[in-house]
Amino acid sequence: MSARLNAAPAPGGVGALRQRFRDTKQQLIEHFRQSRATAPAAARLIRGLTRHADATLADLWLHAGMPPGAALVAVGGYGRGELFPYSDVDVLVLLPADSALGANDALRSSVEGFITACWDIGLEIGSSVRTVAECVAEAARDVTVQTALLESRFVCGAKRLFTTFRSQMDAAMEPKAFLRAKSLEMQQRHVKYEDTPYSLEPNCKESPGGLRDLQMVIWVARGAGLGRTWTELAAKGLITPFEVKQLQRNEGLLRLIRARLHVVAGRREDRLVFDLQTAVAESFGYRSAGGQRASEVLMRRYYWAAKAVSQLNHILMLNIEERINGSEDLPMRPINERFFDRAGMLEVASDDLYLREPHAVLETFLVYQQTVGIKGLSARTLRALYNARNVMNTAFRHDPVNRARFMQILREPSGQTHAFRLMNQTSVLGRYLWVFRRIVGQMQHDLFHVYTVDQHILMVLRNVRRFFIPEHAHEYPFCSQLAAQFDRPWVLYVAALFHDVAKGRGGDHSDLGAVEVRRFCRDHGIDRHDTQLIEFLVKHHLTLSRTAQKEDLSDPEVIQRFAALVRDERTLTALYLLTVADIRGTSPKVWNAWKGKLLEDCYRFTLRALGGAKPNVDAEIEARKAEARALLALASQLPDTEAPLWATLDVSYFTRHDAIDIAWHARMLWRHLAATQPLVRARASSVGEGLQVLVYAPDRADLFARICGYFDGAGFNIQDAKVHTTRSGYALDTFQVVHPQMDNTPSSYRDLISLVEVQLMKALQSTGQLPEPSRGRVSRRVKSFPIVPRVSLRPDERAQRWLLSVSTSDRSGLLYAIARVLARHQINLQLAKISTLGERVEDTFLVDGSALQRSKAQLQIESELLDAVAPLAS
Repeated sequence: MSARLNAAPAPGGVGALRQRFRDTKQQLIEHFRQSRATAPAAARLIRGLTRHADATLADLWLHAGMPPGAALVAVGGYGRGELFPYSDVDVLVLLPADSALGANDALRSSVEGFITACWDIGLEIGSSVRTVAECVAEAARDVTVQTALLESRFVCGAKRLFTTFRSQMDAAMEPKAFLRAKSLEMQQRHVKYEDTPYSLEPNCKESPGGLRDLQMVIWVARGAGLGRTWTELAAKGLITPFEVKQLQRNEGLLRLIRARLHVVAGRREDRLVFDLQTAVAESFGYRSAGGQRASEVLMRRYYWAAKAVSQLNHILMLNIEERINGSEDLPMRPINERFFDRAGMLEVASDDLYLREPHAVLETFLVYQQTVGIKGLSARTLRALYNARNVMNTAFRHDPVNRARFMQILREPSGQTHAFRLMNQTSVLGRYLWVFRRIVGQMQHDLFHVYTVDQHILMVLRNVRRFFIPEHAHEYPFCSQLAAQFDRPWVLYVAALFHDVAKGRGGDHSDLGAVEVRRFCRDHGIDRHDTQLIEFLVKHHLTLSRTAQKEDLSDPEVIQRFAALVRDERTLTALYLLTVADIRGTSPKVWNAWKGKLLEDCYRFTLRALGGAKPNVDAEIEARKAEARALLALASQLPDTEAPLWATLDVSYFTRHDAIDIAWHARMLWRHLAATQPLVRARASSVGEGLQVLVYAPDRADLFARICGYFDGAGFNIQDAKVHTTRSGYALDTFQVVHPQMDNTPSSYRDLISLVEVQLMKALQSTGQLPEPSRGRVSRRVKSFPIVPRVSLRPDERAQRWLLSVSTSDRSGLLYAIARVLARHQINLQLAKISTLGERVEDTFLVDGSALQRSKAQLQIESELLDAVAPLAS
């Protein structure tokens, strides 16, 4: 019968051994901490900790009086001989076949005493107690157990029993089934970690490109009897001597980083979280200098190692799979004289193809695009590319044939997303586009990008490409509609590749990127007209987003100014498509339907201006009123009931609301125009997720602050606010809000609508002091990458109103804190544009008030706003 025992630590019994174990472990760690950060130093620490654990366990085994027929076996990472400072120590207590743990009190007492003593001295063991037969049976049921036992190592006890165990485990191994199970397990793990080695907080053990990917290769090779070390795999012809060196070098770096991470954290921690990146980098001797953080130096080094590990893992897993499944001997279909199709994988005709014919490097990806049925590159092709990196030199980049082929890849009707991802994975993209190589593994410290620069660029390229694929038209219908009429998609692909390529250099990356892409266009024979468009897109790829989210789109001058910049419809369409793709490629948190509406509104207004339609505010307002009246009639509203409300509203109200909102307001308010108490109405948003909330109340200086205070306390996030004051002295404010509890089901919306309408009304009836903002917790990213808060207060072009801009890291209660300052100084709010970019906010407010006309008062307001938006002390 199998049993797992995890007895709690018990006091007493092995005090001297406990002290010796802890002192020696601390000495090993301290010696490593003081040594230079090198792979050999980490290897010495890992070996030393393993030997120390072996000796301690052997002493405890004797102290516990374990029966002579039993054996202690190290399994898992400990069995591999890789014991990191705070790793678990996994052991198997192997019992003879005739042992019955449940029926033998003396045996059970000895085993429990051994495990208790392990915990008592500070060995955090994961223990299992089994016979050989039970091990074989459990391994057959659970591939995780099978993997742990595969790496078993004798520690002490009955050596003959261990030998029997090892031979029976090897005999029970089914290489094909084990390979399939481990491959599926690896796929699942990669998906869990976003299928990229470039996460900004990677797990150096489990993430793609981490130590687990190297261990995976050894597991499946060992299960198939192909070798237990890199040199043994090389002897079997599975890897080359050059690859052995690369594997050992990158494995050494990952082990070093993991060991340093454990020591810095003082616990088992395998994630390079933001909180620890700087401390780990400094333990390597890195220091921030020249605008580059120490953590960036460390992470760039990590990403390059993880990328190499990902490449080598892919090559070796394919190679082992071919060896185990016998697919090496499958017939091949010739594609041309250089490439074959072997079971759907692209195979080179000879191992030295790229060394003899460097032009074949880029041809690989073109053939991959063009050939139906090819789903990837074979191990032989991947290895040939990996070993031919040195041929991709300056001459290779300047070769006219290669330049023409690169453009051909961009201009193909399909396959760009997969081709460019594969080019990046195999390091071809960075070696051909040297400017791209500089941003591989480049971190972004702007609180809303969640990918490294190269991964973000490829994500944007993917997003642009999807606009042109009919199967994805349901994702962004308007973008797909525009893309269908765009004549040269490759222009957008080039712009996507270069839009952020100058990140991390200092200076404006948009301007620097424009210089780089102009050079690329010149070198690749792109005509003047297309070059100008591509350069414009790179230089202004943030302009549409900035205009839509920060400026008043109801102001004709804003639209005319933007139209003068883009100049024609083709440029506007290209910029709109790139902007949507860019925002969607930063982080899942950044895009929302409201942001999409702002961008689309800006596009439509600008297109109208480009078409020669001069702004005619009166005609636009009358058209909206007519549409609103039609909607009211459909809702059975009596004619002219809207007139009294509309008579109290100025032009700005009608230019800032569409007909649907205007009709809704009229329907809700026609009976309440002289209400003495606040009126609150809410509905599911007409532009996507969230609620639209209407507030109508007698105006007062602290009204906006009280509304924000309620939303803050109730956990709502305000995405937009339109604030108006009627001629009769009433505030008519509309808010776009979202809440974490919203799950897009009718019931969740109904519950929140009722809650808002009742509770917000009560909050607005209060006349006491404004409560303090909630002290929400600041996220780890904000703590690790704080940004300097900025407040700008400047008059608009007519000097009638003031534009207040606030930039700071996001936290709950922020908008309310701003509103309290404005209320304290009797500042009237006319428009609020709330823009949350991941964990950074860029909010813009249109305000007026007598205090703004006095320089001293203005300085006081700005100072109080800076205090209000400053990050909270942790």
